[in-house]
Amino acid sequence: MSKFIGDAALAESATGNSRKNDDLSQQTTAPILEALEEFKQMRLVPFDVPGHKRGKGNKELTDFLGERCLTVDVNSMKQLDNLCHPVSCIKAGEELAATAFGAAHAFFMVNGTTSAVQAMVLSVCKKGDKIILPRNVHRSVINALVLCGATPIYINPQTNERLGIALGMKLSEVEAAIRENPEAVAVLVNNPTYYGICSNLKAITELAHRHNMFTLVDEAHGTHFYFGKNLPISAMAAGADFAAASMHKSGGSLTQSSFLLCGTRVNAKHVRQVINLTQTTSGSYLLLSSLDISRRNLALHGEKIFQQVEALVEYARVEINQIGDYYAYSQELINGDSVYDFDITKLSINTLDVGLAGIEVYDLLRDEYDIQIEFGDIGNILAYVSVGDNYKNIERLIGALSEIRRLYKRDRAGMLRHEYITPKVVTTPQEGFYGEKESLTLEESIGHICAEFVMCYPPGIPILAPGEAITEEIIEYIKYAKDKGCSMTGPEDMEINRLNVLRGGY
Repeated sequence: MSKFIGDAALAESATGNSRKNDDLSQQTTAPILEALEEFKQMRLVPFDVPGHKRGKGNKELTDFLGERCLTVDVNSMKQLDNLCHPVSCIKAGEELAATAFGAAHAFFMVNGTTSAVQAMVLSVCKKGDKIILPRNVHRSVINALVLCGATPIYINPQTNERLGIALGMKLSEVEAAIRENPEAVAVLVNNPTYYGICSNLKAITELAHRHNMFTLVDEAHGTHFYFGKNLPISAMAAGADFAAASMHKSGGSLTQSSFLLCGTRVNAKHVRQVINLTQTTSGSYLLLSSLDISRRNLALHGEKIFQQVEALVEYARVEINQIGDYYAYSQELINGDSVYDFDITKLSINTLDVGLAGIEVYDLLRDEYDIQIEFGDIGNILAYVSVGDNYKNIERLIGALSEIRRLYKRDRAGMLRHEYITPKVVTTPQEGFYGEKESLTLEESIGHICAEFVMCYPPGIPILAPGEAITEEIIEYIKYAKDKGCSMTGPEDMEINRLNVLRGGY
């Protein structure tokens, strides 16, 4: 365990390094941005990669993205530090990020939040270890289990019958899982879910720590928790050991950029080694600088930014609920347990009473009204609202939803009522993925063990994962989702008419 947990001196040093000079005035700097600005003045002759040579070798790309962008699409060098072994501007940027987020350590991640999630799982789990987690996790979590060979101990979430969505982790069920699996090394929590549902993160973290387990938080949709008011508790404030914070979602950085945050119980040197197993050695300075700039923006202006977002979402929520049949839900779902809190910046809308699947409303908004929302699934849509939105755009969304109801409303008979089906886990994700397999039609696969993923993307929560039993109910769900137009991904068969299964039934 020593390679995972730092000793007291390590922890004390980490805390001191991350929290020194946490005066807000420190956050006015952006070390990577400043290093790039200095670099641009140097007039270096590039005999290194990338081969477009500051845009001069690819005029079409330069015309499309702009010269200012291409001149800073550069490789690691002494002046600009090295993402794999930072000692100057990237190191300074990580320390500022750690302070801004209240973490002991922060790592710049440029392979998406997927890489941050995988790094935190791989930092604490090895083959044969057990990890306690909800089954409605993003596929990146299960991908990590495929890589390391750990065994998932799933807590199957309760479902809100009206909305058909999976809820958070009940504290009593986490206690039961720990009691039955005292040798587990970690508990992983989604906080918030795509729909805005939050678990009792602080209590779960304290419970895990009492049993010498790590707490890992997939906080992909909760970056704003660190900077806004009246929002659910953040992972670092709750005392968690790891959090994957997706800055490109609510934080304003470029797509594919993220932070991995660590608490004081974590050996950051080991985590860096794990990150370097999978993250690119050619870190994009476009992504790195966007993280640096966005961190500064949130540290200095985040409270005001997310007050504006809250106001926009609350206005939209009230207006949409007045249309009729749609249900834009919020804090009224809180029950102190499986819905311990709710992210009020999430504009999640249930569409079932309109007689339309969420994906059907999603398609209509895009195809008929030129409105692109985040996702639509069987019964819900999510409109992602940020500081980049305004009341004019919100009114356009409200008007479109009202017209869709007037033109397309139908009886909801025959519609599926829920997003989540509790799977039966037969073997580990690694054994399921790497086992000897064969390809069967959907109907033939019933009674077999799945050897690949099937999911609607977004949100990227697997309907089936490697090592799980394929049932008639799951196949009917897949067919229904395909028929409604959900974007289905995962299997080798791009048409999703066949599935790879382990040879033999179960």
